[in-house]
Amino acid sequence: MESKIKELVDEVGGIAIANADDAEQFRLKYLSKKGILSVLFEEFKTLAPEQRKVVGKQLNELKQLAEKKFNEAKESSEQNGSAGKSSIDPSLPGEPVELGSRHPISIVRTQITEIFTKIGFTVSEGPEIEDNWHNFGALNFPEDHPARDMQDTFFVESGTDEKWLLRTHTSSVQVRVMKNSKPPIRTISPGRVYRNETISARAHCQFHQVEGLYVDEGVSFADLKQTLYYFVHEMFGEDIKIRFRPSFFPFTEPSAEMDISCIICGGKGCPVCKQSGWVEILGCGMVHPNVLENCGIDSKKYTGYAFGMGIERISMLKFQIKDLRLFFENDMRFLSQFKSVL
Repeated sequence: MESKIKELVDEVGGIAIANADDAEQFRLKYLSKKGILSVLFEEFKTLAPEQRKVVGKQLNELKQLAEKKFNEAKESSEQNGSAGKSSIDPSLPGEPVELGSRHPISIVRTQITEIFTKIGFTVSEGPEIEDNWHNFGALNFPEDHPARDMQDTFFVESGTDEKWLLRTHTSSVQVRVMKNSKPPIRTISPGRVYRNETISARAHCQFHQVEGLYVDEGVSFADLKQTLYYFVHEMFGEDIKIRFRPSFFPFTEPSAEMDISCIICGGKGCPVCKQSGWVEILGCGMVHPNVLENCGIDSKKYTGYAFGMGIERISMLKFQIKDLRLFFENDMRFLSQFKSVL
């Protein structure tokens, strides 16, 4: 029986299984209930006890060899079959791929940038974590100004005597531009800003701004007004009404706030415009001489104007959105509405 097992080992090892049919024939011959191995195991039971130890080991090795040969052939046959048979039916209609959309804040920011770059403004950016001087000091904020208080500004623990904070406006970028450039300067500064405000339908602790700056010889308030008239008409259309109201900002003098007629209610009154029919969209004014001097610009030779607007406010009017919080909730039902907006 030992010699017979040895012959079968050589025989099994030399068999080439080319396809699924060959594998099935191999199984029937060697591994089935009526196969050669089953017959050998029956004969094994008749051996004397002293022979079983040696023959049993050889018989198990033969069985393992045959099973391995069969399993390898079966796996190879299945792989070749799946490779040769495509699961794709080219005659079926294609499944549509759902496209994403840009965020409304990104859409409006791009539109604002394009409007001002058309008339010669460059785009400048700066850090969101600022030092006290760039955010307040250079912009003529008094030491006791409320904006410097902890309840209005997010300060950052730096481990030093220098105060660091999350910028409250992108005017700090304009300070850096004026310090590192010579007039004429014409730039806008888009970016995210932070203020310690109660979150509501009209306010949030983080939002986005675009601030503009123009410094040159002979710049006047009339230049500022015409620039902003141009912006509003490009963004909202020629029929929008505009008004300026006197205001105060530490970094501009004189200062004003600009309102436009409420697009959402058509001037009739709604929660967004506080029932007034008007919505304030930006603050503006002539750059304060102290700011120019702080940045190394001769205020007797140069003048300039500045303005700043919240992108969320512009977006709310542009798309008639009544709750500012929707911009930050990542609700796909809301965001999917802007797929058709370029």
